[in-house]
This record gives sequence, structure tokens and C-alpha cells, in this order.
Amino acid sequence: MGASPPVGDLRTGGSAAPGVEADVELLDVTKRFGSVVAVDRLTLRIARGAFYSLLGPSGCGKTTTLRMIAGFEDPTSGEVRIGGRSVDGVPPYRRNVNTVFQHYALFPHMDVGRNVGYGLRQRGITGAEERRRVTEALELVRLRGYEHRRAWELSGGQQQRVALARALINRPTVLLLDEPLGALDLKLRREMQLELKSLQTQVGITFVYVTHDQEEAITMSDRIVVMHDGRVLQEGSPAELYNEPRSRYVAGFLGQSNFIAGRVVEGGPSLAIATPGGLRVLARRPVGLEAPAAGAEVTVAIRPERIRLLGAAGEGAAAEANALVGRVTHATYLGDQVEHRVQVDGVGEIVARAMAPETMDAGESATPRFAPGDQVIATWQRAAALVLTE
Repeated sequence: MGASPPVGDLRTGGSAAPGVEADVELLDVTKRFGSVVAVDRLTLRIARGAFYSLLGPSGCGKTTTLRMIAGFEDPTSGEVRIGGRSVDGVPPYRRNVNTVFQHYALFPHMDVGRNVGYGLRQRGITGAEERRRVTEALELVRLRGYEHRRAWELSGGQQQRVALARALINRPTVLLLDEPLGALDLKLRREMQLELKSLQTQVGITFVYVTHDQEEAITMSDRIVVMHDGRVLQEGSPAELYNEPRSRYVAGFLGQSNFIAGRVVEGGPSLAIATPGGLRVLARRPVGLEAPAAGAEVTVAIRPERIRLLGAAGEGAAAEANALVGRVTHATYLGDQVEHRVQVDGVGEIVARAMAPETMDAGESATPRFAPGDQVIATWQRAAALVLTE
């Protein structure tokens, strides 16, 4: 098993490129439960020191993948490696990994110190050494002095920190986290997202995090894998997945997108798309993918924050590419933003989101706030519109 990294060892994380050391590898892994294929020929290489998230809806295979890394499930086929060594047939307690679950599974009859030191005692480490390492682990999660508290005396966030301290105290090669923030309220969950990322950076241990929450994944991760039906649809940094989705599913799951169906009428750097309603838009292909040929049926995806609304100067504006005339159906104040929904004939509903005018500094260009019934022009830059064929 690979050596455990020392606390405070800072390392860059991400997908392990060829020649870069990987802490976790899944090689063509499939997992079947009877006739159900939960994970389908999955190959992943997780770089040492990465904060790596498996993102997807319930039933996509992300938790099953985590359980195969932990040793709670055996692959039907394929191989799992940890620290460069195959762990096929190795039981969970002999793998240098620890798992934090959504329900923290703290022992109610033990105080915090005994909970945190449980893994040490299982390895025969007791007495002064156990107390020293428990104190160090609690300092990491900002709970020093809580050694004699009972679990039921702690808040949800404090119980989460105790579970983390217990998982980290044995200095695992990999820490597996299965939706650990799911039981917390929204405000505390956001606070814990930042704390978890800070903790991972501090200890330098590889984190593999399972979530269905796109905000969690974007906030904390070095790399994200979007999964669906047991397969990887796309892997990349949060910025890559958000700005360069390669399929409609990824564009819709990771953030919100507007989708416009159409047919390619001109190829080249600026793809011209004709909509069924006779409108024309310009768009581009995601980086690294080949542009579709003329005549191909495609979907154009545009993020709401990339669409700007202007007061309509007349129907003639619709003749311009990426300038679609429509009427506002809803205007929603979101605090720091305003969201408008615009109905465009021949396209459907378009959602535009912009900073609220009152949040802008003097001299900054702000989108006016329109009312339902107002005629507007929805416009965007070509680079903001992606042509998707999947």
C-alpha cells in the first residue's frame, strides 16, 4: 500500500495524466447487481492529492463506484488500484482508505475523544500516543477541547467535524466522502464546503467525494466526473465542465442552460444555425471537438448569465444573428441578480440572468429591469453559444 502523506504536505490535484502518480485507479470496472448494470466499463485515474468529485443524480453509479474503492463492493470485472497496487480481494479494513458517510455513525456511548481515537485503538495505539494524535486531529477540525463532549451535545456541523477527524486520524492514502453534507441546512452546508476544501489542502490527502449537488462539486473540486447510467459523460475542472460542456446532459446538469434546437446551414469557425421558426443564430463547437457538417441537427446551449436583454427597437432586429425579439413573461428578483424569462416565437422560452442594477457601481453597464409584457431583444456573443450534437 502507498505511503500515507504527512499532514501539511501540499500537492496539486487533478486527473492523473500519463506519468503522473495516481492514488486511485479504476481500470475498465463494471459492477452488476443481477441484470442491472450499476457501473459500466469505468476507467478513472485520480491524481495524488486531488479533490476529486463524482457528480450525478441518484442511480448514476457514483456511490457504487465509491463502495468499490472502499472495498464494500467487489467489481464484477475490471480492477481497482490504490497507491499503485491492486486491491482485488483485499477487505475494507486492510485498505488504506477511510470513509465519511452522510450519517456520521458516531458511537453514542463514547465521548468525542474516544470516537476520534477508535481507529487508533483498533490498531493497538493507546495511552499517551492516542491522546496526542486525537488532540492533533481535533485541532485540524477546530474542535480542540471537545474531547469529553458527547455526540448528542454537538451541532450537526460539529458532528461532521468529529467524523472527519476520526477518518483522518489514521492518515489514509485516500479519504472517501459519500454525500457527507446532505444532512446539514443550506447555510451550514456552504460553510462546510469551504472548510472541507481548506482541510483537504492542509492535509494533502486525496479526497474522493460523491455528490448530486452541482454547487458542492464546483465549489470544492479540482476535478469533476459527471456520471449517468453508470458511465462517465465528461471529466474536467469545474471551469472546463461549466464553460465547455460536450453534451446537452452535462450542460443541463452542471448549471442552467438555454437550449435552442436547429440545423447547421453554414460550417466553419462561426457555425450558422437555422431554427425551425426560421431564425438564425451563430455559435461555436466546444473546444477539442470537431464541428458538425452542414445539415446536421444540433442543439445550441447558452448560459443565462451570457444573455443580455435590450429594449426592442422593432421587429427588424430579429434579422440579426443572436438578436432574438421576444416578450418578457416573468421577472424575478433574486437579491443580487434579476432573472427574466422571455418567450421568443420559433424558439421558445429563453432565460436571462444579470446583476441587479442596484448592485452595480456607478458607470457600470447594467441590464435594465423589464416587466412582464415588455418587448425585448435577447442577444449574446457567438463565443457564448455552444453547438452540441449529443
